[in-house]
Amino acid sequence: MSMNLDELDVGCLRESPVLSMNARSLLSSTLLICLLTASSPKLVSPAFSIPPSDAVDHVNPLIGNGGDSPNGSGGMIPSTAPPFAMTRWVAQTRENYVSVTPYNYTDTRIHGFQGTHQPAIWMGESGQVVIAPGAGAVRTNFEDRGMTFSHDNEVTSASYYSVEMDAIEGGRILAEQSATSRVAHLRFTFIGTRTPYVLVEATRASVLGSSDPNNVTYPEGAILINPTSKEICGKNPERQDFIIEPVSTPARKWSGYFCVRFDEPFSSWGVAQNGTLSEESTSGGGILLSGYARFSRSLRQVTARVGVSFISIEQARRNLGIEIPDDQSLEDTARATRTAWAEKLDRIKIQGATKGQKQVFYTGFFHTLQYPYEQDEYGTYYSGYDDAVHEGISYTGYSNWDIYRAEWAWVILFAPERVPGMVQSMLQDYQEGGWLPMWKNIVETNIMIATHADSLIAEAVLKDVTGFNLETAWEAVRKDATHPPVNDTTTVYDDREESVDYEVRAGLSSVYEERGWVAANIHSEAGSRTLDYSYDDYAVSVLAKALDKPAESAFFLNRSLTNPFTIFNTATGFMEARNSSGEWAGQQVGWTEGDMWAYTFDVVQDIPGLIQRRGGNKSFVEFLDEHFDGGHNDHTNEPSHHIPYLYSLAGAASKSQTRIRQIAAENYNATVNGLSGNEDCGQMSAWYLFSALGFYPVNPVSGEYVVGSPFFDSVTLNFPPSPFSNTTHGTSLHISALDAPLQPYVRSLHINGVPVTVPLITHADVSHGGVFEFVMSGVPEKWGSETTIGSK
Repeated sequence: MSMNLDELDVGCLRESPVLSMNARSLLSSTLLICLLTASSPKLVSPAFSIPPSDAVDHVNPLIGNGGDSPNGSGGMIPSTAPPFAMTRWVAQTRENYVSVTPYNYTDTRIHGFQGTHQPAIWMGESGQVVIAPGAGAVRTNFEDRGMTFSHDNEVTSASYYSVEMDAIEGGRILAEQSATSRVAHLRFTFIGTRTPYVLVEATRASVLGSSDPNNVTYPEGAILINPTSKEICGKNPERQDFIIEPVSTPARKWSGYFCVRFDEPFSSWGVAQNGTLSEESTSGGGILLSGYARFSRSLRQVTARVGVSFISIEQARRNLGIEIPDDQSLEDTARATRTAWAEKLDRIKIQGATKGQKQVFYTGFFHTLQYPYEQDEYGTYYSGYDDAVHEGISYTGYSNWDIYRAEWAWVILFAPERVPGMVQSMLQDYQEGGWLPMWKNIVETNIMIATHADSLIAEAVLKDVTGFNLETAWEAVRKDATHPPVNDTTTVYDDREESVDYEVRAGLSSVYEERGWVAANIHSEAGSRTLDYSYDDYAVSVLAKALDKPAESAFFLNRSLTNPFTIFNTATGFMEARNSSGEWAGQQVGWTEGDMWAYTFDVVQDIPGLIQRRGGNKSFVEFLDEHFDGGHNDHTNEPSHHIPYLYSLAGAASKSQTRIRQIAAENYNATVNGLSGNEDCGQMSAWYLFSALGFYPVNPVSGEYVVGSPFFDSVTLNFPPSPFSNTTHGTSLHISALDAPLQPYVRSLHINGVPVTVPLITHADVSHGGVFEFVMSGVPEKWGSETTIGSK
């Protein structure tokens, strides 16, 4: 087969600027990937394309759903919901659990439409409800009710989804969906089928953990059917992560509640339990529970609106009435949700990008505005920390170990109106449960390590976010840094360890406070914990300084700069975990989603100190080369995300520019397999978005960004108005980088006409707006590269 490469778009070739950097050898593999995996969604009909938005049109919700394994997948699903929605709605092709999402592109059957609260592929589901249309005999079992479909008959977008399925007993069923934050809007059209029905699944067998899908428990739910009001309501207490929650936070009263209201009368109804139908029954409770409603044989179309709540059935019904009232059409709902996405995504305008690049960029933007997600319901929220309903704003789905790196900085820039509530929610978790969240999925789960809520709060305060109590924030952050967990000297606090209490800074009292490191013979992931705790100490010092607490600031600053190097082995030049005796634990021991290579670079608060210990700039640059050229950089996991930018901090900016473009080309594309690693609540995409703009927050609480290599000719950012100021409109930033798609190297940078001589800019430079003018080049330049080029 022969073709003209210039005629190919799909984003793969021009989207890979490394091709212009003597990397022509990548052409064959890049082209093969393009040809084998290109998958663009079908166009959305005009009725569901209002308001017009080029940015929203370029969202491809299928990006990141594929992959060769749970770790090799983005873990994303083609869901419909507005930004930060409480519930995301998706076609169900699988029964999800930890490591399995409810939709997988390789599947050929759809078993229903699921309101999911699974925030990431490695987290569990909570309180979902499934709406499954059918025709003929009512089928309740997951496998039995699956209907075949083709992606040729599937439309995916940020605000509307549709698919045509083959009904099991003949005919076809067209399913359409949109959603608000707490309510789904579903429409089913029956074409040549037998008697139509809709099944509402309340409970199922719930898989515990990820290693054995046969290890299940059976949640006991409830179903209530009211034929007069055309409603099927109920509750589902399933919460797969309950096995790893802190033992002092049982959330015993928690359930996901739902209320489904149809627009057509029932011809018959009933309750199904474990496959047995109870005709005309209007209530039921227990395991493997569903309700169903049949409709007239002549019925062609039925609409269902599904209110969801974490408080009660009545609140679910109230949410339904508020968000999608009886007279609202599916088109109206989709328009409102699309408008919400357009309001955000249209704030960035790109010039000089291919269709594929725009899909990667705007889908990434779409991904970054999904989590943390809303947990409150019009002024009230359920807290699993004290099993009570409170007044206020609340969020859940906090993947703090991931999002503190760049995702949080992105949210501060583009959803500043959300940040005070997100911080306040963390402070409420502290007040109600005793600690700030680490990885909150309804309640704390103890997943990952360290107390990076410290970083989120410090960064928010540093960037002038207000709207929460600063003294409460200090009290909570200081507790993280000074109070060890219970049984600190005897509990390993291993990954997903069951039957333990809050993990927080495990190892704080066993060596770290006294000698500077977490002991590998006592705690898991000791090397990573030591470095992460040190960074969090730096965040605590930043917060203390902002709150005019000089003594506390000095104490935590000293600890943050001293403790990382207690595990730096001068004999090898690598970080290495240590035992409580001080002996080295071994180079392969003690790491979280990384190894000694990644973590030796993980001292973002003191890169100059690290460079000095590695022998100075030239030696450090050579060490970075060895890291990348030796295949040690693993962009699929977060500890490697900042590493390509470290060249710039050692006087080798042109090498940063090379590596950044290579990583972007190799790890992101506009296909189902378009994310090389788990999205992790937006962090994978946040790396790409910042990198595409030309800068990245290496040290999130420094108030600085390291300059990289902008990807596009021109980008205009219209920031939303800040709720922390008196202005009613946001600022605008224009980034000019002519020929950047094919010329990745920076010759010069001016900000508002002032030359920038080092590859560092401030948050104020970005947020205050103006003009960034890059002059790009096709060859490495001296700018910021005195170590490698300026010395020659």
